Amino acid sequence: MTRRSTPAEGVVELRLEGAGLPAWQPGAHIDLVLPSGLVRQYSLCGDPGDPASYTVATRLVEDGNGGSREVHEQLREGVEIEIRGPRNRFPLVGSPAYAFVAGGIGITPVLPMLRAAEAAGADWQLVYCGRSRATMPYLEEIERLGGDRVTVVAEDESGFPGLDFLARLPAGTVIYCCGPDGLMDAVAAGMPEGRTARFERFTAAATTGGTAFEVELRRSGRTVTVAADQSLLAAVREEVPGLMYSCRQGFCGTCQQRVLEGEIDHRDELLTDEERDGSMLICVSSCAGEKLVLDL
Repeated sequence: MTRRSTPAEGVVELRLEGAGLPAWQPGAHIDLVLPSGLVRQYSLCGDPGDPASYTVATRLVEDGNGGSREVHEQLREGVEIEIRGPRNRFPLVGSPAYAFVAGGIGITPVLPMLRAAEAAGADWQLVYCGRSRATMPYLEEIERLGGDRVTVVAEDESGFPGLDFLARLPAGTVIYCCGPDGLMDAVAAGMPEGRTARFERFTAAATTGGTAFEVELRRSGRTVTVAADQSLLAAVREEVPGLMYSCRQGFCGTCQQRVLEGEIDHRDELLTDEERDGSMLICVSSCAGEKLVLDL
């Protein structure tokens, strides 16, 4: 890591340099393999035209699982860190017009999209939300870039953003949203009939709230019941305590398992369509039927 900075309160930005870094496009993210072994995913928010560096930013989550705290407290300039990727399940598609809605650190995948839309001469607008202006990273750059096309909604000044504009967008406008679940739910609810938005969530879709099912561990000859409010990973680890896992959010791929039988409810953000044919990430994905058979 060659540079560390603070673009907003509670947010650190890391510049990572290396030889032969793979190219990326707006919307991509990388995995950081932290010194503890935790794997966390962060959107690239730098310049895709820079082949020698990646830039990521993360907000400290006080009640999280420790990844953001490790980044904030242990990653200093000069530290070597393993990265994986990049991968992109939130790509910017070509369009003459865009509407972006970002909340807090959700601006990170959107920022390169704004630059790309501006460079392409596209018509674009952004609603950028945050607790306060001081907590909103890259705000000054965005306001310089977009001028009156940028609507800043600081909750300590004006409360929750109005999203009525979504219903007035011209046909053909491509809509992107990244931020807290509440914001994305509001955007989804505000979409006019026949229109959709592209979303990227901070975490994968929750595994709970479904129905119980059974999973057979074929090689071990055991069958496990997965409760409706339990992840498949948690249930399987009761029988196989040493089973490898890391992120528990469907991003890193550590818990990928081969599926021999059964219908999979994929909820990850990593596997390709080809990889999903016969395998799953058991930390977040589930069963769409009554039983799965894993090659375990």
